[in-house]
Amino acid sequence: MARHTLVSPRGLRAKATAAAQQPRFFAYVYRLVAQVPKGTVVTYGQVAALLGAPRAARAVGTALRHLPPQLVGTIPWQRVINASGGISFRGDVIRVEEQRWLLENEGIEFNRHGKVDLKTQRWAGPKKWRVPQWKGKV
Repeated sequence: MARHTLVSPRGLRAKATAAAQQPRFFAYVYRLVAQVPKGTVVTYGQVAALLGAPRAARAVGTALRHLPPQLVGTIPWQRVINASGGISFRGDVIRVEEQRWLLENEGIEFNRHGKVDLKTQRWAGPKKWRVPQWKGKV
């Protein structure tokens, strides 16, 4: 028998507070990924490098994995792929299929190995972008 849990108003406030308390790095990731144009892709490492933290590709993935529900329709998370041009599999087959479906609907083409040609479909980055100044490690 399935158990249903109701979320109290206190629980909703806790979720909103948790989203507001996410690291500043996450906010920068969301701001940059929001600029990726339709029909192009960017890699996790490329986002990290543009943010001035070239070794923080996994942190970019973590930020996108913890995308607040209110930003899911605004931030094009599906346009961020791995360095080999593929979709990163993290144990959730449905999310992988959803990401591929969303990208194909934007005109992104995959080869028979499930990879995107980064030479032709990679976004070069924003025209004007100031790298954030980090205090300490990211």
